[in-house]
Amino acid sequence: MSGAQAGPVGEAGRAALVEQARSVRVNAHAPHSGFAVGAALLAGDGQVFLGVNVENAASPAGMCAERAALAAAVTAGTSALVAIAVAGEGAGPCVPCGMCRQALHELAPDLTVHAAGAVGPAVTYHLGRDLLPHAFRLP
Repeated sequence: MSGAQAGPVGEAGRAALVEQARSVRVNAHAPHSGFAVGAALLAGDGQVFLGVNVENAASPAGMCAERAALAAAVTAGTSALVAIAVAGEGAGPCVPCGMCRQALHELAPDLTVHAAGAVGPAVTYHLGRDLLPHAFRLP
């Protein structure tokens, strides 16, 4: 964990990315868990792709905010990803789930992850080193 570091975007960039993730949470569709999550994924060219969790009664059919943002970036033709901010409920940091960690790792193993709650400070992690040091890889 590298909570004291802002990552490649600097402190102002980190704060802006976290604020975007917090702001987009209002669009989440979370009727089953009540746990709204927002994500803001920063590309190397400065574009930011937003995503929210979209739950479904058929649980596997739902989508996490991080993978929704990743899908938007890939759809736009972006592959150089720099950082993601994830914001969930409460004050504690909301880190990506295992499925999201793996999906993000496929395209950006060196991604900086800013995990935040609805309020309070964000904690910064390195995806490959801190959150998924033993990522799955096909032979």
